[in-house]
Amino acid sequence: MVHMEIARNKNGSPCMLLANMANRHGLIAGATGTGKSVTLRKMAESFSQNGVPVFLVDVKGDFSGMARAGDPTGKIGKRAETFNLSKDYFSAFPVRFWDVYKEEGMPFRIKLSSMGPLLLSRLLNLNANQQGLLNLVFKVADDKGWLLIDSKDLRALLAHVLEHAQDYQSQYGNVSKASVGAIQRQLLELEQAEGGYLFGEPALALEDLMSKRGQNGMINILAGARLMRSPQVFSAVLLWLLGSLFSDLPEVGDLEKPKLVLFLDEAHLLFDKAESTLLKEIEQVVRLIRSKGVGVYFASQIPLDLPEVVLGQLGNRIQHALRAFTPKDQKVVKAAAQTFRVNRDLDVEKAISSLAVGEALVSFLDEKGVPLPVEEAYILPPGSDLMPLSGEEKAQIWHQDPLYTKYGEEKDSYSAYEALQQQAKESVQEAETTTAKFKKINSPLNNGPKREGMITGFLRGILGLRKNRNQSVGYDLSNQMGKNLGKKITRTLLGAIKKRQ
Repeated sequence: MVHMEIARNKNGSPCMLLANMANRHGLIAGATGTGKSVTLRKMAESFSQNGVPVFLVDVKGDFSGMARAGDPTGKIGKRAETFNLSKDYFSAFPVRFWDVYKEEGMPFRIKLSSMGPLLLSRLLNLNANQQGLLNLVFKVADDKGWLLIDSKDLRALLAHVLEHAQDYQSQYGNVSKASVGAIQRQLLELEQAEGGYLFGEPALALEDLMSKRGQNGMINILAGARLMRSPQVFSAVLLWLLGSLFSDLPEVGDLEKPKLVLFLDEAHLLFDKAESTLLKEIEQVVRLIRSKGVGVYFASQIPLDLPEVVLGQLGNRIQHALRAFTPKDQKVVKAAAQTFRVNRDLDVEKAISSLAVGEALVSFLDEKGVPLPVEEAYILPPGSDLMPLSGEEKAQIWHQDPLYTKYGEEKDSYSAYEALQQQAKESVQEAETTTAKFKKINSPLNNGPKREGMITGFLRGILGLRKNRNQSVGYDLSNQMGKNLGKKITRTLLGAIKKRQ
């Protein structure tokens, strides 16, 4: 059994996080400036040292120093002396930098199809009617096997569905011109806000987050300072990651240690303004993803930032100080105190308000999965450098990363946009051929009126000027696009693509 020392209590005894219980998730809470980020860093280092890959979002831009060994001097040195830590305690860790905006790390891209309509609706801030239309569009794409890689694919498919609304609405439901227009406007707004960077190829392969360097697990750091300016994009990225890991990874049960640990900072953004359907999906993923060997650790100012159902799934907890200056603050402190297993020797409510920086209330799961009584503890200092790397130092690391050759250059693969363009070109060519035949048949040598009616009807059908209500527009498109883009797509929780058949 692997024990990871995260803190020491007032008696000097270690507070150990058990690796085989790390997939039971956790919470790191506390007011700003009380030490949450340092605790998160220490925990990430501990997982890495034990061969567990980590993914975290660097919302403040200060985690890059994990690539460099810490300096055992100053305040850190004094704290190291307090804990009797040797100089070998301080070390660098393998890091991999990612960035949606391609400025501070390798491009972090997602295929639009893999996000699904539920998350995309939230990202685009759509109302119920617009979300319903987006569900219809994704259903059409999934049924036909038309892959949506980036925003131009979605825009092309929206225009296509609107143009052939009568053909689709008998099978999929009403196609509202107003809803299509609203989605197109929101999509344009997202692109202008630079959210369009998120979608494209090569898309992130989940296995690339689960690698090691030597015996240490890789620490994947997603640049979050700029990402935080778009909270909806920020939350969409993290929710997509949760959903994709849940859908793609096999069931493994309880392992000796997790396959991957996620640290989700600013966790309240995942749940802000989330509709009930989305909340239920998130709750289900958090509840079930531990069976896939994934541990999830939420970081937020107060436990109440998280829904009660999610909070109940978090077995390992670290609570830093909360300030109780007002009656409202006091209620928050009382609620936070009630989330811990009782320790009769500790007034938890009083302790939360009096904790110093670097101190915390700690309760981890024991070997049976039962929370230990809460206790006051001192968080061990990180072994890496607390000072962030310079831009040049970071650039050197991610440009030299072995995966840079895979993700560095954007690709424009054949997808729905290209397929629709090709089909339109072929339709024009076919129409021109038909027109030539029409002119030949209508020459004075032929019986004009009767032939004209037959050929005109055929020509109008090709050009989309008249169609039978029962004739699907996909009768000619599906053959062409299905060959190029694969077969039917099915989805699972949070809209992630589940399986290609």
